[in-house]
Amino acid sequence: MGKYPRSLAGQVFALQVAVVVLLVVAAMLALVVQSRRDSSAEARNRCVAVAQTFAHSPGLLAALKTPDPSRVLQPLTEAGRKAAGVDFIVVTDTKGIRYTHPRPELIGKKAVLTIGPALAGHVYTESVKGPLGREVQAIVPVQDRAHKVVALVAAGMKVKNVAGVVARQIPIILGAGVAALAVATGGTALVTRRLRRQTHSLGPAEMTRMYEHHDAVLHAVREGVLIIGKGGRLLLANDEARRLLDLPLDAEGRHIRDLPGLDSDMAELLASGRPVTDEVHLAGGRLLAVNQRPTDRHGGPRGTVATLRDSTELRALSGRAENARERLRLLYDAGLGIGTTLDVVATAEELTEIAVPRLADFVTVDLADPVLRGDEPTSADTDMRRAAVHGIRDDHAFYEVGHLINFLPSTPQARAFATGRPVLVPDLSTASGWLAQDPEQARMIIDSGIHTLLTVPLQARGVILGMASFWRSEKPQPFDEDDRSLAEELVARAAVSIDNARRYTREHVVAATLQRSLLPRALPEQSALEVAHRYLPAVSGVSGDWFDVIPLPGSRVALVVGDVVGHGLHAAATMGRLRTAVHNFSTLDLPPDEILRHLDDLVGRIDQEEAETTADPGIIGATCLYVIYDPVSRRCAVARAGHPPPALVGPDGSVSFPDLPAGPPLGLGSMPFETAELEVAEGTQLVLYTDGLIEDRTRDIDVGIELLRRVLAGHPDRSPEESCQAVLDELLPSRPKDDVALLIARTRAIPPDHVADWGVAFDPAAVAGMRAAAAEKIDDWGLPGLAFAMELLLSELITNAIRYGSAPVTVRLLYDRTLTCEVADGSSTSPHLRDAAAMDEGGRGLFLVARLAESWGTRYTPQGKVIWAEMPLPRPDGGAEGTVWPDFLDAEL
Repeated sequence: MGKYPRSLAGQVFALQVAVVVLLVVAAMLALVVQSRRDSSAEARNRCVAVAQTFAHSPGLLAALKTPDPSRVLQPLTEAGRKAAGVDFIVVTDTKGIRYTHPRPELIGKKAVLTIGPALAGHVYTESVKGPLGREVQAIVPVQDRAHKVVALVAAGMKVKNVAGVVARQIPIILGAGVAALAVATGGTALVTRRLRRQTHSLGPAEMTRMYEHHDAVLHAVREGVLIIGKGGRLLLANDEARRLLDLPLDAEGRHIRDLPGLDSDMAELLASGRPVTDEVHLAGGRLLAVNQRPTDRHGGPRGTVATLRDSTELRALSGRAENARERLRLLYDAGLGIGTTLDVVATAEELTEIAVPRLADFVTVDLADPVLRGDEPTSADTDMRRAAVHGIRDDHAFYEVGHLINFLPSTPQARAFATGRPVLVPDLSTASGWLAQDPEQARMIIDSGIHTLLTVPLQARGVILGMASFWRSEKPQPFDEDDRSLAEELVARAAVSIDNARRYTREHVVAATLQRSLLPRALPEQSALEVAHRYLPAVSGVSGDWFDVIPLPGSRVALVVGDVVGHGLHAAATMGRLRTAVHNFSTLDLPPDEILRHLDDLVGRIDQEEAETTADPGIIGATCLYVIYDPVSRRCAVARAGHPPPALVGPDGSVSFPDLPAGPPLGLGSMPFETAELEVAEGTQLVLYTDGLIEDRTRDIDVGIELLRRVLAGHPDRSPEESCQAVLDELLPSRPKDDVALLIARTRAIPPDHVADWGVAFDPAAVAGMRAAAAEKIDDWGLPGLAFAMELLLSELITNAIRYGSAPVTVRLLYDRTLTCEVADGSSTSPHLRDAAAMDEGGRGLFLVARLAESWGTRYTPQGKVIWAEMPLPRPDGGAEGTVWPDFLDAEL
């Protein structure tokens, strides 16, 4: 091989030759020994088998009973011997005298065998020096039917005939040895080439020097190096690794998991062999950055190399930097997440959600009761109400939201309230002042694992609004100064938002109170409509939506729904002014279009006033829908100013939206308003609403109208109250963005027999006939007590119409909740009350009408005017409800 004997390749080759030679010699010795053992065993087994077979062969007993057994048995034994491959089969009597033998001259002589065991009925094998040489033989007894031994059969063979196989196997062993030497020679050549390539043809001296240099570098670097072999056994550890891991002197060669003092996490990582990069682990109080790679990626031995770097100080610095970044991130998130709504409780909940779990494990917020109502707290308001509680678990032991707490002076909360400074309790289990508040509840909190508390007052503009308490359970260390400053910053931001929400709440309450005071407290009594209503204020503030039901003369009823643009006090106040104006205009009994025109003028004047008194005036806008229903004619007079049209639900359940003239919103003054006449069947439902019901940011107005149609359709028997609830449940979210006013009225009709109409001749003489006809009709209605007063009213009204009006003159009596008389003529001249002098002959007629009637008035029609008067119906006890008879009539009666 060209290598001197001391080279590594030569030594390996010599070792391989020695191993091959030893293996060949050992194989031959083992073969000889095994061959002998196997030959003896095989000979015995074969002899036993042959002897037993012959001893139990049929006809043997019969042959033994013949006069000359040898003549019969000798041929048989020879044939069996040759067939079985044994050297002899000998049959003897019970004394050992042969009947058969391969050598006939020995027949009749005593055989060389041990007959005792066979005579006892046992099979016996032995090795003896017989006539044929060294033999292995088996003696088997021959028994008759009575199990008596009558003869013996011995079969045997010479040992040398079995051991001859050894000589045939020796060449195979020698050939295998030669082949092994050839393979060893080739392997040595390959190893030589590989070593030459890997060592760059360096000799032993150069390799030794290189190893010494590498070993010096390995132990001099300030980074721990571990080489771990297959199975997790430590092969090498440099000095730095021993120092960092505190390894014992005998660490090398031991399993990683068996090293004392090594942390379980570190031991598990090193034993696993998984590749890691700068993975940090705690070991002996140090933070070690571990890098680990396998060593067999380029054909090397199985195992891993791990490097350890002490990063404790670096980690401390980076940890402080990371904490600072996390605090800045928390403050940034708090700026975005706290105060998103103008709701006191929602803002308190946002504070708790931001702080958990980044600052504390549980956070509770307690606010003074006046703050929750929108008022400003005073120093005497020491009672706090739990406004929010949030934590990492829902099964906490804190007071629930809404619980009123009166903190004792010894508690951290009371001390923070008194001083206006945060109070830190490092160990709650030893804080006697806190435990005194509620010992049972405090014990439950401690048992749940909570151990430290930081209480920070919610302070804005120098006023303490409440307390924010931060509780910690998962982290073992209490709050530190950095936590205190961070909590103060969070609470300060939340306090400003809560104070803003409180002031908004106060304004909202005032505006809502104003709006509720301006809306109808109860609907007036009337018989023309069955009315139900709903009003839902918006979550963002009060608005200018309103509705009204106004009884009119002649059993008519006006339905009004309106919406003032904007929110807040100004919109609510404007709504109140418009509603009052609608009431005033309705007393004039004007048609819907004229009422809207008057409202339009009023809104224009309000805009002008705002422009004169406000530096940045906003245009006041409003929409309105005005409906007058007459139960006698079953007709509706409708006019709208920029408002959605009403929905009509017929008695058959069908829904329609009548095509009404769309007037402009109030305040524009650009186009006139028009009144449309609709005839509706009895039982029709009129649905009036504001745009907040059908409009939403997530859907178009057409979609909302179609949803309203779908809810109303198919329910003709549903009451207005049920319809209101069904509409709100289907169309509105739980927290609507805009106010919603909904008014649903089912129409009724006055029966025809409760209405009487007459045409009156334009002649004073016709008055008497009308008085008689009216008295007769009143008697038919069962109201005789009202006949005399009604005759007086009709006399005065008809006489005035004939004297001061123009033809035609008509009279109508209505029997409803009141008894109403109406006198119509073709003149537009309105009568007025005046004070008549003592000597005047006239001027007392309308005075008499005003005294006799509960109410009276004039309304204008396209054909002229109608003067009407209403009288109350008698009470069940027989009196006239609300009637005050004039003294002069009592005297006359």
